[in-house]
Amino acid sequence: MAEPRAVVTGASSGIGEAFARALARRGRRVVLVARRADRLLALAQELGGHEKADVIHLDLSHHDAAAALEAELARRGLTVDLLVNNAGVGLTGPFPTQPLDRLLEMVDVNSRAVVELTRRFLPGMIERNHGAVVNVASTSAFQPVPFLAVYAASKAFVLSFTEALATELRGTGVVVQALCPGLTESEFHQVSGTDKVLFTRTPAMKPEQVAERSLDALEKGRLRVIPGWRDRLMLRAQALFPDAMVRRVAGELFRPRDNR
Repeated sequence: MAEPRAVVTGASSGIGEAFARALARRGRRVVLVARRADRLLALAQELGGHEKADVIHLDLSHHDAAAALEAELARRGLTVDLLVNNAGVGLTGPFPTQPLDRLLEMVDVNSRAVVELTRRFLPGMIERNHGAVVNVASTSAFQPVPFLAVYAASKAFVLSFTEALATELRGTGVVVQALCPGLTESEFHQVSGTDKVLFTRTPAMKPEQVAERSLDALEKGRLRVIPGWRDRLMLRAQALFPDAMVRRVAGELFRPRDNR
């Protein structure tokens, strides 16, 4: 009989690593998926070795990666009863000057991979009448963000996709969650360049807080989870202002400093 696992993508650092640790503390066996095999192997050993954590080294920007993951899990005799679609990439700066390959990588990892992985593993969950999918979006999903345009749009896609699925899945025994963290301590900001903008001067959440609040909310079946109270207040406040004003403010917050 196939053994159930919690699959966490982007598990080599940040929120993904925090999810892996939180799930292990809750007694779950995890499958760690990311590009950096050395980090995954070190984390797996820390979590208890092969008995507690499986490692699958994949780059989800490649269009064959999701199929390869499904095939490898089947080869190992594992099923997925929790999928955490956490892997994500970002890039800040003026859209016309950003490298096209990086823009398309964002779309592939942040949106396409989420759709494909969910589609590949959701039918099995429905058949077993049990399972959950956590799709990591962002507070950037709630408004267009100039100078972070493709990233914010990809996360808006994730939010909309997840909320639509929630209605489709009623009565199936499968729950979905759109996790929308705000600023969180992570290597993401160095890679994406958001560490160089004004917005990152605001207090950041710990990735451990984000993962724990997500899992607590998942047990209660909550669909939309914004783990930071400051972020919840900010989103409520911005709903009071015209969309054009919200876009302008977001643009000033994320405008690269050399363009100010």
